[in-house]
Amino acid sequence: MSQPYPDLIDDLNAAIVRLRSGAAEPMRAFSALAREALRPGALDVKAKELIAMGIAVAVRCDGCIGFHAKAAIRAGASREELLETLAMAIYMGAGPAMIYAAEALRAYDELAPTAPAAA
Repeated sequence: MSQPYPDLIDDLNAAIVRLRSGAAEPMRAFSALAREALRPGALDVKAKELIAMGIAVAVRCDGCIGFHAKAAIRAGASREELLETLAMAIYMGAGPAMIYAAEALRAYDELAPTAPAAA
């Protein structure tokens, strides 16, 4: 990412306005989903935004990182809370990759007619 995040957010907001005009109903549905997902319940908005940030890092979405960093700040997240969230995203980036690698090997072993016996 080489564009400053304030500029990226502005550019994406402009693109989203165009998307909303071309795909109004799906975008209304997406906005309703976002409102419901962010509604405070057992988790407050700050916790939900920190979760969203961890997912944004995991899926490598620059725009999501920008939007959720801004929203986390607005919800009162501290830099320390963000750093702990990012540490979990780093940890989980490695763990799921290892689990899925094991699953990929298992799939191969189960599906290949001449696969060697699992050790």
